[in-house]
Amino acid sequence: MIGKAASRGAATIVNAIATGRGAAFGISLEVDAVVELANGPGEIVLRDSQEGGNLVAGCVRAITKKTYGKRELNGEVHVKSEIPVSRGLKSSSAVSNAVVLATARALGTDLPDMELLLAGIDESMKAGVTITGAFDDASACFFGGVVVTDNRNFTILHRGTLDPDLAVLLHVPDRKITKASVKGLDFSPIKKEVEKAYELAMNGSYMKAMEVNSRAYAKILDVSEDVAELARKKGALAAGISGTGPATAILCDKADVGTLTSALQKQEGTLLRAHINDVPAREVVPRLL
Repeated sequence: MIGKAASRGAATIVNAIATGRGAAFGISLEVDAVVELANGPGEIVLRDSQEGGNLVAGCVRAITKKTYGKRELNGEVHVKSEIPVSRGLKSSSAVSNAVVLATARALGTDLPDMELLLAGIDESMKAGVTITGAFDDASACFFGGVVVTDNRNFTILHRGTLDPDLAVLLHVPDRKITKASVKGLDFSPIKKEVEKAYELAMNGSYMKAMEVNSRAYAKILDVSEDVAELARKKGALAAGISGTGPATAILCDKADVGTLTSALQKQEGTLLRAHINDVPAREVVPRLL
C-alpha cells in the first residue's frame, strides 16, 4: 500500500499565541511525503531524517486507526521538504498535512478534509512542535489562500485571497527558534496590539495586519525587525516576522524583486523566493519525491 501527497507552506499574518486567534497565507514552498505500509505489527519509520520521526509516525497511526481501528500495520515514510525548519514558515504543519493525506491515499480511504487536518494538528501537539495547535498555519497550508482562525475551537472565521501575481521573499536567518524555547514567555503585554492585527485581518487588511503583528511580537520574541523595516523602505508592500521567527516574510510587486533582493542579500541569512499559494493540498502534485 503506497500513497503520495504534498502540502505547501505558509507565512504569518497574525500569530495566534497571544490571543488564540491567528491568520496566515499559503506560500509555494513544498513538502512531499510517500507512505508505504504493510500488514502486521511493526514500526513506522521515517527514512529521510532523524528529526520528526514521532510526528510522522503519529500521523500515520492516527489515520490508520480511523480507517482500520485496531488493525496493525508497519511501514516507512519518506519526506522531502524545501521549507526551512524552526524558522516560522510552518514546516511541521506542512509535514503533518502531507503525511496524513499520503496515509489516507495509501489506505484507500477518503476522509473529510477537516478530519485529516485535525488529525495532523493533534499529532503535532503531542510531538510538541506547536504551542497553539497551529490551526491557522495548518489550514493555510492545507487549503491555500488566506485564513483567519480561532485556534481555541478549531474554527475558520474568514477565508480570503492575496493577489497571485505578488512575489514572496523570505529572509531566513541561520538561527533556529524552537517552540520549546518560547513556551515560558509572557505575551500578555502585546495582547491589545495583536487584537488590532486580528481585526485588520478579519476586515481584509492583511498587509497592515502583518506589520502590526510583527512589531508586537518582535518585542517579546527578541527577534529583530531590521529586515522587515529595510524591506518596507525599499518598496515592499508588507513585511513581517513569520510565526515565532526568525524568518521574515515579504510581499512585493514582481517589478520590485530586484531592488529588494539587492538590499536584503546584504543581511545575514538566506533569501528565498516563493509565490502565493491558493492550491489546496489535495490538488498539489508532488514534485520533490
